[in-house]
Amino acid sequence: MRFLLMTTDDNSDAAPPDEAMMAEMGKFIEETSKAGVLLATGGLEPGGTRIASSGGKITVTDGPFAEAKEAVVGFALIEVRSREEAIELSKRFYSIVGDGEGIIQQVFGPEDPFPGA
Repeated sequence: MRFLLMTTDDNSDAAPPDEAMMAEMGKFIEETSKAGVLLATGGLEPGGTRIASSGGKITVTDGPFAEAKEAVVGFALIEVRSREEAIELSKRFYSIVGDGEGIIQQVFGPEDPFPGA
């Protein structure tokens, strides 16, 4: 099962990560990558670009968007056996980085079709 773990709280008041936290995060990323659990990870640019289609008309709007209250600022794509395992990995992540918020959503695709499809 694949899950997308998204960080939604950029905690912009927080101090920059220290060397110890960066080393611990590096070990966590290396461990999960070698185990084949971590498929991709990264941070996202603030704002981005919004694209919308309505009545055959495409609209493109550059961010940032003031109304975006819970913008995704980082992500990890993982492959695990269960939602519980995804939750445990998220707990480990937050035990390293400290305060923050995130969302966990299952990813469906050809190898993992959407339930009921």
